[in-house]
This record gives sequence, structure tokens and C-alpha cells, in this order.
Amino acid sequence: MQLLKTEIKNKVLLSMINILDRKRQSIIEANKKDLDAFDKDDQALYDRLIVNNQKVDGMIKAVKEVMNQVDPVGQEISNESLDNGLKIINKTAPFGTIMIIYESRPDVTIEASVLAFKANNKILLKGGKEAKNSNLALEKCWHEALEENGLAKDWIKLLHLKREETQEFLKNPTEPIDLIVPRGGERLIKFVKDNANCAVLISGRGNNFLYVSENANWEKAKTIILNAKTDKISACNALDKVLINKNIDNYSEKLKELQELLNQHKVEIIVDEGISKKLSTIETVTDSSIWYEEFLAMKLLIGEVASLNEAIDKINEFSGGHSATIITENDNEAMLFMEQIDSAAVYQNASTRFTDGGQMGVGAELAISTDKLHHRGPLGLKQLVTNKYYVFGDGHVRV
Repeated sequence: MQLLKTEIKNKVLLSMINILDRKRQSIIEANKKDLDAFDKDDQALYDRLIVNNQKVDGMIKAVKEVMNQVDPVGQEISNESLDNGLKIINKTAPFGTIMIIYESRPDVTIEASVLAFKANNKILLKGGKEAKNSNLALEKCWHEALEENGLAKDWIKLLHLKREETQEFLKNPTEPIDLIVPRGGERLIKFVKDNANCAVLISGRGNNFLYVSENANWEKAKTIILNAKTDKISACNALDKVLINKNIDNYSEKLKELQELLNQHKVEIIVDEGISKKLSTIETVTDSSIWYEEFLAMKLLIGEVASLNEAIDKINEFSGGHSATIITENDNEAMLFMEQIDSAAVYQNASTRFTDGGQMGVGAELAISTDKLHHRGPLGLKQLVTNKYYVFGDGHVRV
């Protein structure tokens, strides 16, 4: 795709803001068709599917934020003049074409597109069939905004492919694709990795852990656990596992307090063998594979550890590499935990729910990457570019 000036990109985004506001009712009506056809047994997916006035306001806000951000394309990374007279400048450059495959959430159709477009990338959107009507309505908004400003509609394109057709497209794409971002659960990620023939940036899997140290403030611990677990169960930054140091003061009493708190909020509790000796009425883990699971439900697994190192080892073995937090008043202990945990975001005395582009100062995000190349954490506007070297000579040849 051609390189666009910042001015024209921002004009498209301004048009999009106005169109989303003007067409909000038709967007919500299209979403209602999807909601009516959806099997509500999967509460997490259903929650992600909903588009209401608040969600449309969020879409508009995301577009405004990106419009007001600095254009990430053409930014100088380095500028050097070598002894041989060559001048070498390294600048940011677009990827080219990004494909995102995602389940449910129609707001991804807005957030992914606005980020890709502002970074001068073409984007191919493969949303789930459960959000078909919502995504079609939002694609029409994008196309209207593009055409209103003299640009081709194919900057932003929704792919209408069934599973088998998607598989074939990944193996033999009908157009060049530079990067694929699967945003969803384990099955989706594996499907893309098994079939794609280009770079894949992994995102979305949570299975986040929280460790309560013997140096923890227990009141903080309870508040943070409750928020991280119950604030939004459908989010990839929701809490799934809690490890508690068995050496904390009044251990048994505190476990019972936590049990009562979680019961009040209708959170299903599962415990390991160590905790079950203190809370004998709760279901005990029988299959160790549950430690790998991302629940996306009102469900929490609580385990016992004897030390910081045991907690670190367990988290690094089982977590999704997304987010992990330690509850402790000992800053040295916290730093050791944060340095040794292999996750995209690590916390001291804070909820995992903050692993979010908007909450972390990044702004709108394409996804939360758990990969280490080329970026880990929220994929915002600055992360949707690669780089290019510009080399200026004067008849230079290598000898």
C-alpha cells in the first residue's frame, strides 16, 4: 500500500468518528441480531459480543486517541555517518498487510483497524461468525470513511471465510500477508500456528497468577484478588490462580476469610492438596492439567507454596506468560519476583486487570502479545511498525 501523509490518515479517522456516532443505532441493531442468535451458555463470549451505547462510545474514544497520537511511520531510530562516508538512517516503516483473527468482540474491528491504518498498514479482519452482522455494519462505516476521503476500501477488509476456507487462505494466501495476529483461545492460536506461512504474533491467552507472600498486607491481597477475578471474567487479564505462602500469620483463618469472600461473590473455588487440609469442604484438584487452563469464568484455583522460589517456579511452569502479581510489602522480594517471572506484565500489589493498552498508557491496542518477538505486552500504535535502513552514498563500492 502507498505511504499516506498523516493529514489524510487523520481525516479518515475524523470521518470515522462522525460516522460511528451517526450510525450507532444501526450498529447496535445489527449487534442485536448476533446476540439473539448466540448460545448464551458461554457467558464470557456473550459478554464480549455485546455492543451498546457505552461500547460505541468506547469505539469512538479509541479512534480519537489514535488520531491524536503521533504518526509512528517514518520516525528516526538512528542516524550515523560512518568513517567511509556512508550516511545510514534507520526509520520506522509499515509492516504492509496485517491479518487479525479474533472471536466475538466487534470492538476489535474498530481498534485493530484504526491502529493498523494509522500505522499505514492494510488490515484483513477475520472475525467470528457469531459477530457477523456487527462486523459487517462496522466494515461499512470504515469503507464510508475511506471513500469520503478518496481512498480505496481495501485498506480495511473483512474476510468472509469458513473454517476450511480460512485454513486454505493461511496456507496459500491470495495476497501477500506480512503478519498474522490470532486473538483468542488456545484452539484458535494453535490453528493459526499450524497453518500460517508467515510471521505469527501470539496474543490473548491469560491464565494469570497471583502470589500472596508471607510479607503481604492481607487486606490488600483480598481486595486485589477479588478485583482481578470478578471485574471482567471474559478478559485475558482476569485472574485464574492464587498461590498463598503457608507461612503467613493466621494462615487457616485467612484462608477461611478468602473462601467466605469468594463465596459471597459466587466464585467457584478449587484447591490443591495443601489448601484442602485447611478448607476440606472445597473441591480438590485431581488433574494437574487444570493448572494450565485459562478459565474465563467465575472460577479460581488456590494453591499452597512454602517459599517465593516455589511460587516463581510454579508460575513459570504453568502460566500463559501474560500477567503475574505478587502481594508483598517487601520491595526487594517484589523485585526478585518481577525479574524472575517470565510474563509480559509483572506487578507488585496491583490487579492483573491493568494489563490493557488504555490502562498502561499505550492507548488503543491490537492485542496483548505474549510473544517475545517483536514486542511483548500491549500492541499499540508504536508497535505496529517495523524498520527500514536508508543508506546514502556517493559512488561507494565495497572493497
